[in-house]
Amino acid sequence: MKWETQIGGGAFMVNEKEQVKGAVKQAEEQPLKPGAGVPEQVTDPFAEVLGQVEMAYTAYLEAQRKAATAYRGRERQREKAYKEAEQQATNACEEAIEQALRVRQKTEQEAEEAYKKAREKAAQVYQESVGQALRVCKETIEQAWKVSREASEQTWKIFQGDKARGKRVD
Repeated sequence: MKWETQIGGGAFMVNEKEQVKGAVKQAEEQPLKPGAGVPEQVTDPFAEVLGQVEMAYTAYLEAQRKAATAYRGRERQREKAYKEAEQQATNACEEAIEQALRVRQKTEQEAEEAYKKAREKAAQVYQESVGQALRVCKETIEQAWKVSREASEQTWKIFQGDKARGKRVD
């Protein structure tokens, strides 16, 4: 950085390092006078800027720390929400499985009851059918026996009637 200075009506450029060296040399050569008091504090624009930069950097680091904390907090919230959703899904799944099992058991029980009733009905129908078949068989046998007896009686009458008239029956 260069500084422009006016001396004797003319302008010239001086290197900053040379200025600093000159100020240090002058301070070394001038002895402090006792009782001279405290020298007035000189404000250095560069030191001010450095102070501002330092404050800005500190603020940046603080903001970065807050952002990292907020990010971690958000990640914890996201993870918590995920775990809650996962738990809800697991609970819903378990409830659906338990409900399906209850429905299955009820359906199996109803099927067993229906099967039992169907077996009982089938047994009843079988008994009724067998009973009816036996009645029909008995009635048919009785009818056949009746027809056979009547035919036999009629044949006997015919045989008796021919014998009484003197005819021979072979």
